[in-house]
Amino acid sequence: MNRHRVDSQGSLGPDDEVMPYSDDETDDELEVSSEEEEEEESRDPQPPDEAKPSEMGWKVKANDRPYHQLPEFKKKVFLCIKKSRYSGNAIKTYKYNVLTFLPLNLYEQFKRVANLYFLALLILQIIPEISTLPWYTTLIPLVVVLGVTAIKDLADDLARHRMDKEINNRKCEVLLDGGFQETRWRNIQVGDVVRLKKNDFIPADILLLSSSNPNSLTYVETAELDGETNLKFKLGLRVTDEKLQDVRQLAEFNALIECEEPNNRLDKFVGTMRWDGEHYPLGLDNMLLRGCTIRNTEACQGVVIFAGADTKIMRNSGKTRFKRTKIDELMNYMVYTIFVLLILVAAGLAIGHSFWYEQIGSKAWYLFDGKNQTASYRGFLSFWGYIIVLNTMVPISLYVSVEVIRLGQSKFINWDLQMYYAEKDTPAKARTTTLNEQLGQIEYIFSDKTGTLTQNVMQFKKCTIAGHSYGDPTTAEGVVLDRGRPVDWSWNRQADKKFDFRDHALVARVRSGKDKDANEFFKLLSLCHTVMVEHKDGDLVYQAASPDEGALVTAARNFGYVFLSRTQDTITIREMDQEKTYEMLALLDFNSDRKRMSIILRFPDGRIRLYCKGADTVIYERLSPNSRHKETTQTDLDVFANATLRTLCLSYKDISAADYEAWAQKHKEAQLVMSDRDAVLDRVYEQIENDLMLIGATAIEDKLQDGVPETIATLAKADIKIWVLTGDKKETAENIGYACSLLTDDMTIHYGEDVNEKLRLRQANRRNETQTVRRGKKKPADPFFPAPGKNALVLTGGWLNEILYEKKKKRRRLRLRRLGKRAPPSNPQDGQPMDDLEKEMRQIDFVDMACECEAVICCRVTPKQKGNVVSLVKKYKKAVTLSIGDGANDVNMIKTADIGVGISGQEGMQAVMSSDYAFAQFRYLQRLLLVHGRWSYIRMCKFLRFFFFKNFAFTLVHFWYSFFNGYSAQVTYEDWFITLYNLAYSSLPVLLVGLLDQDVNDKLSLKFPKLYVPGQQGLLFNYKNFFISLFHGIFTSLIIFFIPYGAFLQTMGQDGEAPTDYQSLAVVTASSLVFIVNLQISLDTSYWTFVNCFAVLGSIAIYFGVMFDIHSAGIHVIFTSAFTFTGAASNALRQPYLWLTIILTVGISLLPVICIQFLHKTIWPSVGDKIQRNRKRYEMEMEEEERKKPPTFQRGGRSRRSAYAFSHSRGYADLISSGRSIRRRPTGRAGAQESIREVPQREPENI
Repeated sequence: MNRHRVDSQGSLGPDDEVMPYSDDETDDELEVSSEEEEEEESRDPQPPDEAKPSEMGWKVKANDRPYHQLPEFKKKVFLCIKKSRYSGNAIKTYKYNVLTFLPLNLYEQFKRVANLYFLALLILQIIPEISTLPWYTTLIPLVVVLGVTAIKDLADDLARHRMDKEINNRKCEVLLDGGFQETRWRNIQVGDVVRLKKNDFIPADILLLSSSNPNSLTYVETAELDGETNLKFKLGLRVTDEKLQDVRQLAEFNALIECEEPNNRLDKFVGTMRWDGEHYPLGLDNMLLRGCTIRNTEACQGVVIFAGADTKIMRNSGKTRFKRTKIDELMNYMVYTIFVLLILVAAGLAIGHSFWYEQIGSKAWYLFDGKNQTASYRGFLSFWGYIIVLNTMVPISLYVSVEVIRLGQSKFINWDLQMYYAEKDTPAKARTTTLNEQLGQIEYIFSDKTGTLTQNVMQFKKCTIAGHSYGDPTTAEGVVLDRGRPVDWSWNRQADKKFDFRDHALVARVRSGKDKDANEFFKLLSLCHTVMVEHKDGDLVYQAASPDEGALVTAARNFGYVFLSRTQDTITIREMDQEKTYEMLALLDFNSDRKRMSIILRFPDGRIRLYCKGADTVIYERLSPNSRHKETTQTDLDVFANATLRTLCLSYKDISAADYEAWAQKHKEAQLVMSDRDAVLDRVYEQIENDLMLIGATAIEDKLQDGVPETIATLAKADIKIWVLTGDKKETAENIGYACSLLTDDMTIHYGEDVNEKLRLRQANRRNETQTVRRGKKKPADPFFPAPGKNALVLTGGWLNEILYEKKKKRRRLRLRRLGKRAPPSNPQDGQPMDDLEKEMRQIDFVDMACECEAVICCRVTPKQKGNVVSLVKKYKKAVTLSIGDGANDVNMIKTADIGVGISGQEGMQAVMSSDYAFAQFRYLQRLLLVHGRWSYIRMCKFLRFFFFKNFAFTLVHFWYSFFNGYSAQVTYEDWFITLYNLAYSSLPVLLVGLLDQDVNDKLSLKFPKLYVPGQQGLLFNYKNFFISLFHGIFTSLIIFFIPYGAFLQTMGQDGEAPTDYQSLAVVTASSLVFIVNLQISLDTSYWTFVNCFAVLGSIAIYFGVMFDIHSAGIHVIFTSAFTFTGAASNALRQPYLWLTIILTVGISLLPVICIQFLHKTIWPSVGDKIQRNRKRYEMEMEEEERKKPPTFQRGGRSRRSAYAFSHSRGYADLISSGRSIRRRPTGRAGAQESIREVPQREPENI
């Protein structure tokens, strides 16, 4: 049924119920949708024999592996090397193997500029002419960094290897050499015939040939594809069902299947099967897709069409992007800045050395080194010498420290018991170690609905029957209770024991049999549906096209109206203890336009009655004027809607035999219409679905996951905006928006038409601007919603394409390509983008408008559209984004966002495998962001600020010393101190701050979400903080050098010796530095533990222990050339004068910092400072609140209709009425539970 598509202006717009496929659309679909436009161009006739772009290009021959290796199916891979275009079934997500690990990993590590820089430095240090430091001072740290990173990468890749191996080694039966043999998934090839059994995962995209069920009916669960747990059915072709039941027939099967190329369309498949000279059309109903699971079918057989990377689920997984945090990018830019500073400083000192040598060095006889070198050449050597000496401004240990901190933070997420879901034994899992601090900077969250916000579990909560509302906790006598106990269903042996209902009064009325309306209500629920039933171990198992249908039939079952079985034209139920069979005369199925379904039944006493259930809007239009309880039912519907329950009205109509016969004739004629059959049938249905009598209404809860409204409210307070992107219907998505408090009563909701019009006006205004204005100063754009108040957008996928010009441009391009023309310039009035810049401006306008809103819901969107929406916000807002979902249809947006979170629930592992973080419940997201994310961000920022400071303070002492040593690249410290400073003397305290520090505890972090805002604004680490660290380091290095230098001038020791030698100065400056950096990190530590205290004291102790060792005579005797500071430490540090110098240096360095911190926290305290100051009071308040137990979260309070979602697609009506689902009765006997009779006739198959 073609949809009329017109331009935005004056259009009715796209169909909200249809899921579009933007760029994924195949050319043949675009050809259909642009028929009207082609009619306008019909003056240019096409050559009649021209091949269409949609010509089938994928050929599969059953049971013929050599066929797929023919030269015509080869594609060039590299130069003259070719391989088959058909993928094998093995999937590969790992990066390395045994041979490639070392070269590839080293290549990737040396792509990091800092590693390359240190390698170059190592090479320079090997050159004797310019080497001022031993080569091992760079080699040891470089080997440690490369080794630690390589081990981490290896561990990650081994985990991917294990996952791939587990999937590729799953077992499956494949038809080889005339019989089914068990083989591994990785060995399956295109064209193989495979056999699948109940509860098997489907290994590839398979064309269903036959199954153990009648007419090759096969049930599949698609939870891993779309998050929906209700079963779908697939059907084999009639010809394959009849001829391919045993192994011999399957082995002789040699059909050629021609179909579309591999693509990511989960809702479409087009192909043709050629077999025995006949052609048979193939569609999606014949396909079993990889990622699904076989259910309720003992065995089925099929032929592999797409394998491995060509399957639809793998095509939907999107491109794997290398994700980096904002801090990573900033850190790299800062490292570049340090490089520039290093080169400038080294160049300045080299020039200084040239002048010094010219004026002083060359004339001082005692400095003559026997080398006849010019001043310029000596300056050149000095430049490289200073590059080596000052290289610690870019510390190599920075990168390994960052990796260690990230690894530790990931472990804390994995170990967090408050994110452990005991019900499913599922802990939280950080699947990457490189993005933790980014969790503290999230601005936008993009969430799926089904299975992410909701449990995808429907519960019958309330109902209204004949004007009386039921469902609140009530006794059997009708006394309303605050808290009721669940109804005891022991009186009904076929009840579902999990069904929770607390209104005992309704149960008593139904059991008494005196309330005819209540009995009719539940009779309707047990008869008017398309549910299929299966008898399993003495229990009834219902298979419904939607969870709502299953919930209603289960409710009727518990109230004593048990649906037992159905045939092509009968339904059998048990009414209390009496079994009755009703003849089904007609089944008028639900679709998204009708929003209702009806069934016409002949009662055992001969009466004919129509039962109808549907959305309240359509039922009320069709009620008889004599129908009672309309007003009271309307009031109850409003109450249910305010509680965000999904409502459904129930009605009936008695029909005379004559009226039915007349209508049945029209119905039969409509079924035979060849063109536009659905529309004709709808008109016939309208003729009988009128003058209905209202019975009542049901209210179903689409059960949200625990804590979803509270989580969304908390995240909103942290200035995080949440967008819901779902494939669900508009009404359902909007309803869930209210249920989870994403939409509130005080919001103005804007739909596609309104949004499109606002964007069109903005575009028209931009086109009308004069060139002078356009070239002039760019004025800020006006807001789209100038009026005060909150706004929200609710858009469908069709409107999204319309707004962003997705389809129009491609359809236009396709038509012009066929006609051999170039695209003419667009007319500004035709609703088309004039150029790519205008399309981009339109996208920017849309993002700006959406970001002005408090909430955005996009429904009926495809996986690719989900990814595109995330891309738009990333691209034009430069915002940090997070996507959260649970199914394969969420993989694209999970990979596109800066951070992807997978919900590891009942919906399979596809989303989890593509995610960066995984947990079992949406509510854990607030802890992940507001606690772990914020702590990780604060810790990493504090670590980086301090790390840069301590290295500037350490390195720039050489700079000040150079003014007193002729700029000769002489180092201030001993060589071993330079080697061990970042590895042992100053690394542990700052590392522990990066791992353990916290400004406030986890409870206060959740209580005050505003604490999260500094991370979003990047306030704790930016270029301002970097330069503060730089100037702090310059100030500290000045103090560290000049105070000891001044103290050493004209000084006499206690023993009459002057301790003014170079080695004593090196010891005093090094000791002062170690004290300063360790005490400075102590001042910056917010959260003290024994480990922090031990690290600070331990670092100082290690320094003195190692220093006295390497200054000892014993080690000098063994390694004479490597340890030259013999006795320097013991000689210098026995002078009290030098200890006073160290104390003075440390005091002067730290005093300004203490004063600034005191003034800052007193005069300009941050939110965190204020909360820290009142921490005790807040903790006491929280304990008090926990004791009182706050009331449960209140749902919305405005009157609205709650849409009932029968299903995203048609129900099982066609299947039931055709008899194709009917199981054949075994010959010779009739089982006690075999209630479906054999149907001899077969429906002719349309070829």
